[in-house]
Amino acid sequence: MGQDKALLELGGEPIILRIARLVAGVVKADAVIIGPAALYGRLSLTAVEDDCPGGGPLGGIATALRVSNAEWNLVVACDLPYLTRPWLDFLLARARQTISDVVMPINFNGAEPLCAMYHKRCEAILHSALKNGIRKVTDGLAQLRLESIEPAEWKPFDPEDYLFKNMNTPADYEEARQRLGLR
Repeated sequence: MGQDKALLELGGEPIILRIARLVAGVVKADAVIIGPAALYGRLSLTAVEDDCPGGGPLGGIATALRVSNAEWNLVVACDLPYLTRPWLDFLLARARQTISDVVMPINFNGAEPLCAMYHKRCEAILHSALKNGIRKVTDGLAQLRLESIEPAEWKPFDPEDYLFKNMNTPADYEEARQRLGLR
């Protein structure tokens, strides 16, 4: 992208603010951003430096679990512009009904670990995986009980298959701006 995706603007504000507001409304608490506190603090967001720089998303998830006091934690990537409150409400409710450690949607391309619910008890296992050199999120989850949400269950929230579409390229960003009507 050539710049921090979290700071790309949709509707005149950085996408990270949109995502943080959406998450806060669902979990009824302030969202915590894992990233440079100096950068995101300027946006009035609570930010925590990653415990494992270079640990990728798995490091970010482990850090989020360390700083959280909540039993269940909604982990969402900053570049998912099509997330909706009804979907996130469903995901949260599903987590509250399971005995699993992680509740994660499965997309047509595989698992969606950056739009999932993680129980606080996952923290030690994820930190251990990182210490053992594991960086791939799904590999780090191998010792945890995972409840999958199959496409048939999440499809009613996303009939056009955009719910988990990331903004990875300038074309994706432009598409999101057009589809959402946000310039």
